[in-house]
Amino acid sequence: MNDETFRTIEVSNPTIEAGGLTFVTVKSRALRRRADVTLFVPPLALGETDLPIVVLLHGVYGSHWAWALKGHAHLTAARLMAEGALPPVALVMPSDGLWGDGSGYVAHTDHDAERWIIDEMPKLAQEVIANCSKRSPLLIAGLSMGGFGALRLAAKYPRRLTAAAALSAVTHASQFDALIEENRVGWRKAAADIDVLSALTAVQTPLPPLRIDCGLDDAYLDANRALHRDLQRAGVAHQYAEGPGGHDWNYWSATLEHTLRFFGEALHATKDEP
Repeated sequence: MNDETFRTIEVSNPTIEAGGLTFVTVKSRALRRRADVTLFVPPLALGETDLPIVVLLHGVYGSHWAWALKGHAHLTAARLMAEGALPPVALVMPSDGLWGDGSGYVAHTDHDAERWIIDEMPKLAQEVIANCSKRSPLLIAGLSMGGFGALRLAAKYPRRLTAAAALSAVTHASQFDALIEENRVGWRKAAADIDVLSALTAVQTPLPPLRIDCGLDDAYLDANRALHRDLQRAGVAHQYAEGPGGHDWNYWSATLEHTLRFFGEALHATKDEP
């Protein structure tokens, strides 16, 4: 029981083998309903303090289990941590709130999927993972709809994020209209909630390190290339990369390694700061 953030927290039994994954159901105040999260805390994290929190956001139609059970994100992270390319981190993989085919990770009139991610995921990590604290660095990456969410959150909360990354990102909310059965009538309409470029170019403070990846056979390649060009023109620092693949788990599973290596570099740079 937690009276401050979550009315209830249910955590899976760690003695039942689940490949190192933990499954959590909470009563979210931001969403006004129960919601699910998959966690991965590697054995290498034992003894760590202020363990960094890496939040992975899924795309439309998916849920909290997708990054692990379709993209083997925890296995990739564990390998990179063992190699030293990524310091020990906790993976936090939430559902998007499960509104319709996809919430967009934005605030709606009756629930706030943005606050669910940016406010409640760090607090959940602090509640459930002994090594996480209020000082834990926060990093966010997402695919497709999750990329839209990650880049927007980096723009809206630049001081709270150590780094952010997008894979095959939706770049404008109008692109959801071809994907979801529902309409966006109840979605927040501010420019920073609709358009990634508007969000990233409106920031008055330094942005966290950003990375954008897209497959050469992805339907959103032109949109991602346009975002890259416009960010360059606006002087917004970011990494951009293209590679073989489409809008699918083969591409996202492979590209996650580049994302996590990028996060590792960002975490090392933060530690090296005076």
